[in-house]
Amino acid sequence: MTTRITRHDYDAADLREQARRSNHVKVACRLLAIALAMEGQSRTNAARACGMDRQTLRDWIIRYNEHGIAGLSDQHAGGASPKLTEAEMAQLAAWVRQGPDPEDGLVRWRLADLRQQIMARFFVSLDERSISRILKSLSFSHLSVRPQHPEANTEAQEAHKKTSPTWSPPPSRPRHATSRSSSGGRTKPGSASKAA
Repeated sequence: MTTRITRHDYDAADLREQARRSNHVKVACRLLAIALAMEGQSRTNAARACGMDRQTLRDWIIRYNEHGIAGLSDQHAGGASPKLTEAEMAQLAAWVRQGPDPEDGLVRWRLADLRQQIMARFFVSLDERSISRILKSLSFSHLSVRPQHPEANTEAQEAHKKTSPTWSPPPSRPRHATSRSSSGGRTKPGSASKAA
């Protein structure tokens, strides 16, 4: 699903001008990427031209649609990363329980995916270690069930398990013990010329 730019306060030329005036390099790059997308560039090309990946540009477009140019600034000024509110932590737990939307092309959440999701929805930048700590505080284990493809045919899988032969390792051949007297190489008889 393509995320469209729905805010029309500025056109592409205005965004380029705002990027030129910006004192923050990251904000200027985000403005230029959105301007390229407005001009009809694919999200992949617009993101690549501004040094980001396609998914990151999608997240910035969402923030731009909701908050305008002010939404393109980083939300914290250095120091410790802001913590999630109780409501945001409850939403994070709900995401983990229900799993990702198959339309996003994900089978299960990774910390990197959750990091992007948190940034896109809550505008909070957390590193993966912080997210891991939050998940642990919410009683989620780092172990997860084996992911299942959304289009998997469980009936066919069960039928395959019942009809496929069980595998067992081949029997090993017993090793013969070697005696100490037979180990080592054969000795070569000395020549007569060396003996003389």
